[in-house]
Amino acid sequence: MSTPNSHPASTRPPRQSRTGLTSTGARKAASKSGRARAREFALQGLYQHLVGRNALSDIESFTQDLAGFAKADRPHFDKLLQGCIGRADALDALIVPMLDRKLAEISPIERAVMWLGVFEFEHCLDVPWRVVLNEYIELAKEFGGTDGHKYVNAVLNGLAVSLRADEVRADRQTGGR
Repeated sequence: MSTPNSHPASTRPPRQSRTGLTSTGARKAASKSGRARAREFALQGLYQHLVGRNALSDIESFTQDLAGFAKADRPHFDKLLQGCIGRADALDALIVPMLDRKLAEISPIERAVMWLGVFEFEHCLDVPWRVVLNEYIELAKEFGGTDGHKYVNAVLNGLAVSLRADEVRADRQTGGR
């Protein structure tokens, strides 16, 4: 029944499907794995590090109090955050040759996403290279600039060839891209 202040059903937005994706294509929080959540929280922590120059202990204290953190894979989060901060210069050294601009011109989100991707390529060999690539492209889509995910894709795809050479070669020989 319609009242003067209510809206008829025809003006409602269409129902979203229950595919686990938002209308923008990002995964809904409920459908994210513990590792996906860990990556997201690590990205937020690295942003605090890059922009606010916050200390690792402060970032960890702040992050563990955020909504949804209890569902994150804590060991993976710790490994990513601590590893990226501890190896920041080495990660930058790998990324810089792949860039078409100065590192200072890369947004902190895209830089942090690339750090995370490179770190996982090097230190999380249990995660297939395509999963690493996809996870960080998705994070760049969700948190980065309009076309930042394309840049992240190009850099990480280029680095995968050297950081996971055997895996990439084998994958491509069996019909991958």
